[in-house]
Amino acid sequence: MFQGHVALRPCGFKSHLRHFILAIPVRLMYTMIRDKLNGNKFLMIDQDEFFQREALKQAQQAYEEDEVPIGAVIVSKDRIIAKGHNQTERLQDVTAHAEMIAITSASHGLGSKYLTECTLYVTLEPCLMCATAARWAQISRLVTGTNDPKCGYSLYGSGVLPAKLPVKKELLANECSELLTEFFRSKRESY
Repeated sequence: MFQGHVALRPCGFKSHLRHFILAIPVRLMYTMIRDKLNGNKFLMIDQDEFFQREALKQAQQAYEEDEVPIGAVIVSKDRIIAKGHNQTERLQDVTAHAEMIAITSASHGLGSKYLTECTLYVTLEPCLMCATAARWAQISRLVTGTNDPKCGYSLYGSGVLPAKLPVKKELLANECSELLTEFFRSKRESY
């Protein structure tokens, strides 16, 4: 096994390659995912892409609940510690954004208001409220999907987030954007 990778092994009887479990988590984790086209090949997926896809699953869940499809996950030490998706309609709360729910959940789970050593993955660039919450929670890294040209924090200048906060933008931007576009298209057609 190479350092910086995670080995996957089949579980189940008769060597069926349908189910896999992580054998050894390592610090610079890469995830091997079975290529559906060829059962003997594996794809290497970047760690950020893996967790951003988990945020996309949360966005899909919001879509299915007729909420604006935005999802977020918070990761600490290569493990998801919190998940969230928009719930503003369900909770009748304008602050129930995916990021706010994930930050609150992570804080409760860790027993701390500070989320140092945590990365926030979100499918849409956070609004000013969510970016400020991430700042106060001392998130150590931010990964965003698609940009938000109407309400994103970047419209308010560079002082919203700490200058030293690493931000990776537009990861899986097309997939994140397509989900939002489809949601609003279906809303317009239903009116």
